Amino acid sequence: MSNILEVEGLHAHYGKSHVLQGVSMTVGEAELVTLLGRNGAGKSTTLKSIAGAVAPTGGRVRFQGADIAGMPAHRIATRGVCLVPEHRGIFKLLTVEENLLLGLRRQSPWQLADIYRIFPRLKERRRNGGGQLSGGEQQMLAIGRALMNHPRLLILDEPVEGLAPVIVEEIVAQLKTIKAAGVAILLVEQNLEVCVQLADRHYIVEQGVIVHEAGNEAFMADHEVKDRYLGVGLA
Repeated sequence: MSNILEVEGLHAHYGKSHVLQGVSMTVGEAELVTLLGRNGAGKSTTLKSIAGAVAPTGGRVRFQGADIAGMPAHRIATRGVCLVPEHRGIFKLLTVEENLLLGLRRQSPWQLADIYRIFPRLKERRRNGGGQLSGGEQQMLAIGRALMNHPRLLILDEPVEGLAPVIVEEIVAQLKTIKAAGVAILLVEQNLEVCVQLADRHYIVEQGVIVHEAGNEAFMADHEVKDRYLGVGLA
């Protein structure tokens, strides 16, 4: 499998704080990879550095063979890297459909009908304002809008945080559909049950460095690693 994303020795600073200290990772074509770690480990900064929301201070980010490190975020997005941030970025005064159409690119294989097929709740609520949606519906809207932008790599920052279990199940099923359609996904998520349902591979970041990489089956079986780096037992 060829890699769509290759990150080598990525460094990033916030002021004097050296947040990323040489992160290296890859995402293959149509692969779903998670980036795990405790709060403050550097997960969100890694995502933002790849997507151009934070300018890296060292290292390389290659996407489809081209070095995109340090490019403005809008140029990286045009190449097909779409970040859905933690706060979702929904326009509350626009309707669901207007929010979706903001992301539309004519050449995208994902058009309105496709989004409504994957996210039937959005179709039901298409005339509602973004501010009237539940947290789960807002997350679906943010993912749907990103798809209309024709991503080759979809980057998600904690998409199911704080959502009811029944909504989490829906979003997991929707992400499986998106992955099956050939979109590569890089996922940061605290909910390990969700991660092991979806991922091909996992990376763990600790204090700005990748400390562990494993395929999904090996990761599920390795309780010591989960306990040491994530401080959790996975039932």
